[in-house]
Amino acid sequence: MTWLGDHWVDLLGWSGSTLLIVSLVQTRVLRLRLLNLCASSILIVFNCLVHVWPMVAMNVATATINIFFIRRLLTQRQTFLVLEVQPRDAYFQHFLTVHGHDLRRFFPAFEGTEADDLAFQVQTGDETVGCVLIRPEGEVARVLLDYVTPRYRDFSPGEFVWRRNPRLKQRGFTRVVTPPDMVAPYYERLGLGFRREGHSYVLDL
Repeated sequence: MTWLGDHWVDLLGWSGSTLLIVSLVQTRVLRLRLLNLCASSILIVFNCLVHVWPMVAMNVATATINIFFIRRLLTQRQTFLVLEVQPRDAYFQHFLTVHGHDLRRFFPAFEGTEADDLAFQVQTGDETVGCVLIRPEGEVARVLLDYVTPRYRDFSPGEFVWRRNPRLKQRGFTRVVTPPDMVAPYYERLGLGFRREGHSYVLDL
């Protein structure tokens, strides 16, 4: 027998424990739940093999809880609400300030708002999970920000602004253009008609 063959049960237990620890340091709530579910599943098998039944019961309960919350998180995608606000509103400015460091990781050229900008907050319940800021340039809606807080980054809630693009068309815009320096854009996977032009994404309205 090889060393691996003699110790595979121990390795299974260590891998489950390691994955459990990794899950607990995730900032994205869906990723945390998925990794925790995988860890619990591995530990169910491990503890069955070593006959530690209280730990089996605990991990079955943990896996069940994770499945419940994962299902709720996936259905929560339908509950995001888009609110149009004034770009100089105190709360909107507070949100930009609180998340300023993280926000500029994805939008390094962002310098602030102007009075004529269009601002949208994306909400779930009473929690603000993201924002979209647009600067009008004639018929072009130029995106300055399309930011999501780390906790909800798996869900791309900003897409709910673009799914309601008739409100932009009604203002006379004919196209949306995203920042060329945006880090990790997500528009290609939305299936809403965004196309790549140079370093930006463009949506015809």
